[in-house]
Amino acid sequence: MSVETPSPIQKVFPTVTPMAPSSLNNQENAERSIALFFFENKIDFSIARTSSYQLMIDAIAKCGPGFTGPSAETLKTTWLERVKSEMSLQSKDIEKEWTTTGCTIIADTWTDNKSRALINFLVSSPSRTFFHKSVDASAYFKNTKCLAELFDSVIQDFGAENVVQIIMDSSFNYTGVANHILQNYTTIFVSPCASQCLNLILEEFSKVDWVNRCFLQAQTISKFIYNNASMLDLMKRFTGGQDLIRTGITKSVSSFLSLQTILKQRSRLKHMFNSPEFCTNSSYANKTHSISCISIIEDNDFWRAAEECVAISEPFLKVLREVSGGKPAVGSIYELMTRAKESIRTYYIMDENKCKVFLDIVDRKWRDQLHSPLHAAAAFLNPSIQYNPEIKFLTSIKEDFFKVLEKLLPSPEMRRDITNQIFTFTKATGMFGCSLAMEARDVVSPGLWWEQYGDSAPVLQRVAIRILSQVCSTFTFEKHWSAFQQIHSEKRNKIDRETLNDLVYINYNLKLSRQTRNKSLDADPIQFDDIDMTSEWVEESDSPSPTQWLDRFGSALDGNDLNTRQFNAAMFGSNDHIFGL
Repeated sequence: MSVETPSPIQKVFPTVTPMAPSSLNNQENAERSIALFFFENKIDFSIARTSSYQLMIDAIAKCGPGFTGPSAETLKTTWLERVKSEMSLQSKDIEKEWTTTGCTIIADTWTDNKSRALINFLVSSPSRTFFHKSVDASAYFKNTKCLAELFDSVIQDFGAENVVQIIMDSSFNYTGVANHILQNYTTIFVSPCASQCLNLILEEFSKVDWVNRCFLQAQTISKFIYNNASMLDLMKRFTGGQDLIRTGITKSVSSFLSLQTILKQRSRLKHMFNSPEFCTNSSYANKTHSISCISIIEDNDFWRAAEECVAISEPFLKVLREVSGGKPAVGSIYELMTRAKESIRTYYIMDENKCKVFLDIVDRKWRDQLHSPLHAAAAFLNPSIQYNPEIKFLTSIKEDFFKVLEKLLPSPEMRRDITNQIFTFTKATGMFGCSLAMEARDVVSPGLWWEQYGDSAPVLQRVAIRILSQVCSTFTFEKHWSAFQQIHSEKRNKIDRETLNDLVYINYNLKLSRQTRNKSLDADPIQFDDIDMTSEWVEESDSPSPTQWLDRFGSALDGNDLNTRQFNAAMFGSNDHIFGL
């Protein structure tokens, strides 16, 4: 007769049985069992906020007493195959719209802690974005021919006739791969990642001496507060439970968002550092760090610099929000960037030197990283831009618009009536000039506007819908890196690798589906809910205390934050396989 080995939880809590302890009611016992399940299996606490968590509990409750969960083998075979089939059917349904809208292939690249180059391929269209596959390209990442063959295979997966553009970041051998695609696929564009370009702009802003100095002063305050439990409690009492720091999709975004929050809490922080609760507490009052914080809090130059940092960064954070929300934004990026630059000019109207410093950064990154003929054509076709008398850049982008038309309509037969159709659109005649069309110019998405009111120019309508239905960013989808590391483990056998590939395919697409389904007007696409306790806004040293390690447990396990990739890899090492594989 075999004897079961007790689990770690049973060793620690040997009295735990399926029956509820007499001192606990059913609700408390259920919560305790769930808590122990989380603790034993190192499950990220943020999982309890997901909709599927409550759906699972509700479904189990409906089964009543005696329900037995599916076995490991059933999960790994029957349910894995069934759910993957459901996902595949969903993707096939979405593919039907590609004939009209086209699609964008998104290529996300990252390097893990073993310096492997992994490429995640996704496909995006107006209805939603799907994860396609993950490829370990380490052996040929600098080999243009091999990368070109990889992209050829992905394009064929979706059909070259359906692909409007491929978005890739600057990690690629960009020029070589882009040239191959442009030469071999005459109707496909290669576009840079708008989010990456905007992040590079903010990164350069943060390197300006006085901006960097302002960040360091603000971090002195945040580190002092977040590394002292009683100080953190006191701060939350004064801020009404609000945190001072924010975790964004990148380090520079986190810094500007955190500084913005500290600026909003300016009066409350001053009140706190002058309160009896602070001044009479010997554990932190009159200590070196607290004296430094008080000095910064009372420094008007620091607050003026903080206000300036927020003023110059917010226009570009706004653009980043627009392009990172997962919606087709290719028709807006040109105008959004133009407005952001105008905000800098207006703010520094009396300081030409500072204005030049920041606009030079923007212009350089725009020229080197972001400018795309497709963006210009989309701006020209966007009715909210085309018919806006205040827009001054339409003439300058017309040449790019014509180049895009020549690429998408390569033969004279296809372009036979295009000049008349462009005239009909720009002069707002035919259906373009009806009251409904004019009222909807600034209300509905540009792609939908063309679908509803573009019948007076049918050839231009087809082109406009395909262009304006595309996203222009990759950052929205950069998550869950630990899972990809596990796929590409050299120690994994073929069966396990196939199973884990299926698991990641399901997991990533479930997350993307939930992200699309639960889009909230209040949700910030460039900010995460959990604070990254490993960031430079919190961590004081390279030797964190056990308490600090527990604090960062949630965000690290989830892998949602680009800032926690390194820590995430450490949490899930090569011998700590996810999904039990």
